[in-house]
Amino acid sequence: MRTWQSLLVSTTLFTLMAGCGSPPAPTNTTLNPNSTAPSNTSRLDMVKERGFLICGVDGGVLGFSFVNDAGEYSGLDVDVCKAIAAAVLGDPEKVEYRNLDSAERFPALVSGEIDVLSRNTTWTISRDTQMGLEFAPTTFYDGQGIMVRADSGITSLQDFQGKSICVEAATTTELNLMDTMRKAAVSFETVTFEQADPAYAAYAENRCQGITSDKSQLIARRDTLPNPDEHILLDVTLSKEPLGPATLNNDSAWFDVVKWVTFGLIEAEELGITQGNIAEKLQAQDPNIRRFLGAEGNLGEGLGLSNDFMVNAIQAVGNYGEIYERNLGAQSRFNLPRGQNALWQDGGLMYSPPFR
Repeated sequence: MRTWQSLLVSTTLFTLMAGCGSPPAPTNTTLNPNSTAPSNTSRLDMVKERGFLICGVDGGVLGFSFVNDAGEYSGLDVDVCKAIAAAVLGDPEKVEYRNLDSAERFPALVSGEIDVLSRNTTWTISRDTQMGLEFAPTTFYDGQGIMVRADSGITSLQDFQGKSICVEAATTTELNLMDTMRKAAVSFETVTFEQADPAYAAYAENRCQGITSDKSQLIARRDTLPNPDEHILLDVTLSKEPLGPATLNNDSAWFDVVKWVTFGLIEAEELGITQGNIAEKLQAQDPNIRRFLGAEGNLGEGLGLSNDFMVNAIQAVGNYGEIYERNLGAQSRFNLPRGQNALWQDGGLMYSPPFR
C-alpha cells in the first residue's frame, strides 16, 4: 500500500509503462514464430498465410471478453476479433484468443505474439507515441469510476480520506486515481494488484473500501460479486476512457484493415444493414450500400481483401448496434443505455468516414 503523496512511485510507474514501448521493432520486421513470411511482409499477409487471427483479450470481463467453462468467448471485444477474422479469412471462428492481463498486453503486441489487441484498452498519447501503438476507432466510450459498498457511507471522493482503494498496477486507471485524489487533496492509500481478479477478490474481502476501474468493467464485475445489490458506483467520473483495438505502428496495410473493419461495423448500423437483412440489402439500388457491400466498386481490393469483406463481417457479428445490444444493451444482463456510444445522428459519438 502507498499514499498519493508518493510522487516518486507514481513517476516510476509511468516510466515503466512508457518503457514497454521504447521504440519497438516495426510490425513488418517482427515475425510471429508460427509464420514463415519474409521479414518485409505485412502482418496482413502473415495472418492470411497462418490461416487464423491471434487476438489479445482480457477473458474475464463480462460484456467485453469473457470465456466460459466450455472455453467459449463472448463480448464486444471478442466480436471485433471475429469481425476482423471474417473480413480477412472469411470465417469468424478462425481466431486464437490470448488472455492477457494489464501488464502483459503491450509486450504481447510489441513482441508479435498477437496480431491485434482488443482488450478494453484506453487510447492515450503516450501509448500512441512512446509505445508505438496504432489505435483503431473507439468501440466503447467509457469513464473511470469507483465502486463502494452501499452501506459504507461513502458518497464522494472526500469520504476516502484515510481509507483505501484497490486498483490494478501500471495502468492509466492507477495514474488517473492518483491525479484525481491529488487534485481533491484527499490523503488515501492504494492497494495495487497486477491482475484484476485478485483486486476484486480483495475488495470483496473488505481489504479496501473502494475499487476503481472503467465504469463498464465495474458494472460487469459487480455482477460477479456474491451480493451485487450491496455495491454501488459513485456519481463521479475520474477520466475519459476511449476504448478500442490497437495494432503496432509502421504496418499501414494491417492497421488499415483493422481500422476500416471497425468503422464498417458502425457504418453498417447507419446504413440499416443487419445480420438479418443483409441478403436483401445486397439487392438494394442505393449506391452507398452497394459500394459498402462490394456489390460494385473495389473498396476491398484497396485493403488487400475481397470486395465483400464487410458482408462477411456483418454476417458473422452484425452491425455495431447489434453487437452493443447483445453484449451490453437491452439484450444483455446489463441493459446499459447507448449514451455516448449511440450513432452520431442519435446524439452519440459513433461516426464512420465515408466508404467510397
